[in-house]
Amino acid sequence: QVRVVESGGGLVQAGGSLRLSCAASGGIFSIMVMEWYRQTPGKQRELVATITRGGSTNYADSVKGRFTISRDNAKRMVYLQMNSLKPEDTAVYVCNAVNFGVPYWGQGTQVTVSS
Repeated sequence: QVRVVESGGGLVQAGGSLRLSCAASGGIFSIMVMEWYRQTPGKQRELVATITRGGSTNYADSVKGRFTISRDNAKRMVYLQMNSLKPEDTAVYVCNAVNFGVPYWGQGTQVTVSS
């Protein structure tokens, strides 16, 4: 069983930065595809960033050039560095670990960007 726990959310002013962390226990972390999603009330969950086991990354157009996803296999951690934050980035950010095609979701961490 894979367990995923996020941390690092908070309140930040527009233009500021935050780094989210995601810890995954169980499973073989080094082969997992790791993803960050975000969810706002009344909106569909949005895929923000993905990192493969080989380290390839992909980003939503809305965050390209501002967000960076990275992973540390030794620590079983994934990070989302968020710079130049905008009020529209306000959301619950949720980490997803895909282990042999099965998704394991965290509870999410709230990010609020004030204008």
